[in-house]
Amino acid sequence: MRGGGGCLVYLLFEHQRAKDSWIALRLLRYQVRIWEEHLRKHPEAAKLPVILPVVVAQNAESWRLSPRFADLLDVPEDLGDALAGSYPDFVFRLIELAEVPFDKIVGTPSGILILRALKAERVQKLLDAPIWEEGLLAQIPREIFERVLLYIFSHGDVDKDAFARKVESISSAAIQSTAMTLAQQFRQEGRQEGLSQGLSQGRLTALQEDVIEVLAVRFDRVPEGLREAICEIADEPQLRRLLKAALRAASVEDFAGSLEG
Repeated sequence: MRGGGGCLVYLLFEHQRAKDSWIALRLLRYQVRIWEEHLRKHPEAAKLPVILPVVVAQNAESWRLSPRFADLLDVPEDLGDALAGSYPDFVFRLIELAEVPFDKIVGTPSGILILRALKAERVQKLLDAPIWEEGLLAQIPREIFERVLLYIFSHGDVDKDAFARKVESISSAAIQSTAMTLAQQFRQEGRQEGLSQGLSQGRLTALQEDVIEVLAVRFDRVPEGLREAICEIADEPQLRRLLKAALRAASVEDFAGSLEG
């Protein structure tokens, strides 16, 4: 930093699957909450930290969406100059996977594989070469590779025989062994239904944990009774609704009212 000073920067990441013209408004709400929480924890602060909002769009086609908050405002043309500087404005970084070729996705090996999988799922290419590039897979921790495989199973309409052939074509013994453990479950007669049920339960558990984690991050507490109530919900659409409610609630008590909705 110039002058030898320091700067606290927040990175606000938002994963968006469906186009939403009001993304910038939601990001503004998130930023205000982050600043309020910062002041609550640091009442002596004289400045607010910088927040860099980033939206990763898991889209199949370009959204043609402006990343500028001020474009949401109905500012009369004849008053544009007079009102300039009188309303909030910021620009968020919009990363549209639909516009980024597989080979142009950059980052860490794990990040590249995850973003490639997100992109491939929307265009039904989960068994194509970009996901199974062995030079990339060799750099991925086992737990990340397993999570990507589970993502393929639970989000993609993948033919079990085609998946098995893909695994058999891998030249690396270590990578093939990891993938084969799951691939064999496709081949075993009578196991497909059990695998589907297990993945369904896995998605439910992941959603339950996501709701609880969002509440814990935002409010620093999740009452045990509320935690138990969330863990008892076995309806995926309801959990997805509660995840959105957890992001928008003004307090834990406000969120608790969503359980009755």
